[in-house]
Amino acid sequence: MTHTFPANPFGHTIRREQLTETFSACRSWEEKYRQLVMLARQLPALPPESKGEETEIKGCENRVWLDGTLSSDGTLHFWGDSDGRIVKGLLAILLTEAEGLTPAALLSADLSAAYEQYGLSAQLSQSRQNGIQALIDAARAIAQRFSA
Repeated sequence: MTHTFPANPFGHTIRREQLTETFSACRSWEEKYRQLVMLARQLPALPPESKGEETEIKGCENRVWLDGTLSSDGTLHFWGDSDGRIVKGLLAILLTEAEGLTPAALLSADLSAAYEQYGLSAQLSQSRQNGIQALIDAARAIAQRFSA
């Protein structure tokens, strides 16, 4: 299957630094919740043909799809989508953290740290935290698929 998604899921509009700044400015969980919804709206929807059983992540409250490829420069490129707004916002954070890493760098990265840094982990239900872990595990499996 050929994908024509931008090199970054958000193009050049969302970066780690921007997420750090945005979530640091939030004073309440409600503000962080709104930011997650806004991130979800900015993440491009996947076409139906990219939402297959082979890319669906099990272990999440909502339906979630994640896949990736190895770019010619040796870095990973991811794309994903979810039926749920909050989950899609949480997925957007993962995509921002994982995009452009080499397989080795992703496999050694602490991808859950961003959720803690942004003050999200403490506010999420155990079920949502399990879903985040399922997303991280799926990203690692994709990286493992391309590691030498």
